[in-house]
Amino acid sequence: MDIRRVADEISVSPQIAAADVAAIGEAGFRTIICNRPDGEGADQPTFEEIEAAARAAGLEAHYIPIAGGIVRDEDAAAFARALREAPGPILAYCRTGTRSATLWSLAEAKRRPLPEILGATAAAGYDMAGVARRIANGGKTPTDTGDASFDVVIVGGGAAGVSVAASLKARKPGLDIAVIDPADIHYYQPGWTMVGAGVFEAAETARTMGSLIPPGVHWIKSAVAAFEPAADAVILDGCRVVKYGRLVVCPGLKLDWAKVEGLEETLGRNGVTSNYRYDLAPYTWKLVQGLKRGRALFTQPPMPIKCAGAPQKALYLSADHWRRTGALKDIEIRFRNAGGVLFGVKDYVPALQSYIDLYGAKLDFFHNLVAIDGPARKATFEVKRPDAAPERVETEFDMIHVCPPQTAPDFIRVSPLADAAGWVDVDQSTLRHKTFANIWALGDVMNAPNAKTAAAARKQAPVVAENIAADIAGREAAAQYDGYGSCPLTVERGRIVMAEFGYGGVLKPSFPRFLIDGTKPSRLAWLLKEKMLPPIYWKAMLRGREWMAKPEKISAAAR
Repeated sequence: MDIRRVADEISVSPQIAAADVAAIGEAGFRTIICNRPDGEGADQPTFEEIEAAARAAGLEAHYIPIAGGIVRDEDAAAFARALREAPGPILAYCRTGTRSATLWSLAEAKRRPLPEILGATAAAGYDMAGVARRIANGGKTPTDTGDASFDVVIVGGGAAGVSVAASLKARKPGLDIAVIDPADIHYYQPGWTMVGAGVFEAAETARTMGSLIPPGVHWIKSAVAAFEPAADAVILDGCRVVKYGRLVVCPGLKLDWAKVEGLEETLGRNGVTSNYRYDLAPYTWKLVQGLKRGRALFTQPPMPIKCAGAPQKALYLSADHWRRTGALKDIEIRFRNAGGVLFGVKDYVPALQSYIDLYGAKLDFFHNLVAIDGPARKATFEVKRPDAAPERVETEFDMIHVCPPQTAPDFIRVSPLADAAGWVDVDQSTLRHKTFANIWALGDVMNAPNAKTAAAARKQAPVVAENIAADIAGREAAAQYDGYGSCPLTVERGRIVMAEFGYGGVLKPSFPRFLIDGTKPSRLAWLLKEKMLPPIYWKAMLRGREWMAKPEKISAAAR
């Protein structure tokens, strides 16, 4: 734990774990305040977990979530009430502690001199100069000047952000580039399916963020609170301002666990798991090994979701283990999908259906998980079949693998960059923003109709880098994205259906058919997934080496 005292009654810290709560109580704290929204990070415990641990330790716990660092006056007022009414001392936390320090600063603005606030937060390691400007500016952060300025600012340090930074540096070594991301750890999320099947260890999918930021690129370890595209400015936690010449937006998407009633309280216990969270994927494998008989449910919410094949990958690998150990005959498997088809590209459905049949799994289409009672082992689905009235059905389970509903991050949805559905609004070919000419987006956050996969980001990063380089040179867009995405469907241990496709479901195979026929299960595709793709990710994609990802040029006729 990294607890930092701000004043007698309040300390702040970065994210805590449920296992830390007992020690927090022993240190003399009587109340914990969570300022981080659930589902913000892939390795983040929910507030329900923290609250349960606090209750067991005799502490109060309060939830005042600050979405994306956007601290409103009413948030500061709620924090001030908690300071007055909750027993102290109080520990407040968020991802880094900055939001908590900001809330305290704004809550104290009317009763403490500003120099005292700045001194206290600086002593704790938090720069609140931006908050001072906000207070002096009547509550609004001024963006006419910035705390820093760069040629290119990249929001998001995941697969898309690091890759586009490396590709840009390779093309324009002299560019002054900054990546904004508060995370300490970068995850190879495609590996979590394999963790949930006992093929990879969870630690193999994680690297420190600092080790991956390309040389010469600045890393701003902060969360973005808001965008001011008219002023070419990004506002960070703590009301700091970063100015840019060109902006790239790729923070990923939000896993909305809270949208399923009761899910957060039971994740990681009562047979409820998900490969969409780093700390839960090992629990998936534990459940699979331990289940000898009963009912196993696998769910898929409405689109869009990242890696649309991931929910059924978990099913196939679990069923394959049960088949190999002789337990399959005693286990009822159900795949409950909010959509109406097994997979969105019809060419791959026959191979996938053959494995559904092999494992004896039942397909329940138009079933969307809306509630879960972990202790009772019951899941509730809303069923919306075409031309039929909606209904709710309740199903008992012994194990359930949940794919959570997914949305654009809160700070994106409320920004001027978003379309009506909340996603960054781009031209699907050039990936340039439709309204703001010096902004591009890639990865899961943008609204192009492609599959949201790491393989898609691998193809998109060179396109964005090429087009920014052309824009700097005063030329029109030079490269186009064809919607490529890849979903290695792990239908059994040792075989994969290698789905590769672009816009409109057009097949986009990377290899000759005699090597890998993507419409059939392949041992070579498994070898690629298990042995080759992880080093390609870490050592090529994130370092700007565009192996099999050279951007497609835009022809003069296409313009």
